[in-house]
Amino acid sequence: MDDKPDAGDSLRDRVLDAVLFNVAFDGWGPSGVRAAVRDGAIPAEEAALAFPGGALDMIEYHSIRADRRMVEELERRNVGGLKVRDRITLAVRVRLEQNVAHREGVRRALAILALPINAPVAARLLYRTVDAIWYAAGDRSADFSFYTKRATLAAVYSSTVLYWLNDRSEGMSETWAFLDRRIADVMRFEQLKGRIRGFGDRWRPGSAR
Repeated sequence: MDDKPDAGDSLRDRVLDAVLFNVAFDGWGPSGVRAAVRDGAIPAEEAALAFPGGALDMIEYHSIRADRRMVEELERRNVGGLKVRDRITLAVRVRLEQNVAHREGVRRALAILALPINAPVAARLLYRTVDAIWYAAGDRSADFSFYTKRATLAAVYSSTVLYWLNDRSEGMSETWAFLDRRIADVMRFEQLKGRIRGFGDRWRPGSAR
């Protein structure tokens, strides 16, 4: 994972934060940017320069920044002593908790990403996020499991985000219970795969039985 801030991120951060303040009402598009300028949160010339690609550009940057902040938080917590499943669960939880104040903005962003024309961007951002989660969990695999781990987590993460968007329970307790169940399902599947693989190895031609 290599999503370090660059020289333009300070400007993008200021504009994004100003837009996020009202994104639930004004959205990610030009209306949101105009609202930030109107409120005096950001000068018009800066707003024009920050995201030349418009709403999609802004949504992409927001997602990448959220991934980076999640990784930084996991590094601060020094999670090396936790089991892998607990690191993954914590990473997903941190990623969502850091964005709870902008949950409606996330909902609107997903609606934009769901448009067929934006499918490549949506897929790229989802991959970045699950890759960042595995990176934060300490995964440095380079074999085929690198891809299977990310594909599996993509399904878990996506379903958890959708559950989280509609969760009204205190402290999002229902979302965290849902996440725990999904992770448990994945771990059972991985254990089953391991047993099947071991059985296949035993019965491979030439193997000792």
